Amino acid sequence: MDAHKITAKEVVPANRKLGRTDAAEIAKGASIVVVAKGKKVSEFEPGGKAAAEIVDAMLGPTGNLRAPTIRKGKKVIVGFNEDVFTDHLL
Repeated sequence: MDAHKITAKEVVPANRKLGRTDAAEIAKGASIVVVAKGKKVSEFEPGGKAAAEIVDAMLGPTGNLRAPTIRKGKKVIVGFNEDVFTDHLL
């Protein structure tokens, strides 16, 4: 993000764990949720609902929201993938 001069409005420290309820709230407010797990990228259109499939994709193996999670307008990006960042944030 530094290379593209992107700054965060809010940073949540790693010791504050965000779980299923938090992920559902984030998904409800999004028009698109992009989840990157390594090279696998999934896109969802919640439509005001937090379907279990979307929330499950947003959570890591410990049940916490995967990092990084970025909200830009009504778009949410979960996990890291350089191509996703380039396509959706720049």
